[in-house]
Amino acid sequence: QVQLAESGGGLVQAGGSLRLSCVASGRTFAAMGWFRQAPGQEREFVAGISWGSSMTQYGHSVKGRFTISRDNAKNMVYLQMNSLKPEDTAVYYCAIGGRALTTRERDFDSWGQGTQVTVSS
Repeated sequence: QVQLAESGGGLVQAGGSLRLSCVASGRTFAAMGWFRQAPGQEREFVAGISWGSSMTQYGHSVKGRFTISRDNAKNMVYLQMNSLKPEDTAVYYCAIGGRALTTRERDFDSWGQGTQVTVSS
């Protein structure tokens, strides 16, 4: 099973930017995604990308502000987060899906430990 490790979280002021990174322990011929979970809330889909980067999908609340990308040669996936808002505060998780890009949590079967993002107002 592929292992994932996220990095890049931290504390940032509203309007600022952060770039999250996720490294996979092996080659991942699969879609990858980012999810987040705020305290007391369910985990929600943030962004996803197909293996060849030809397709991307975004959650409604982050569309136009966040950008997902990947570098398959380095087994890396990134999440560039701009114009951050306090409501973006959450633990962000990287995950591997299947061949098809979906937004459903149940379609992703390997998860990282998460990285905390805190946006102050």
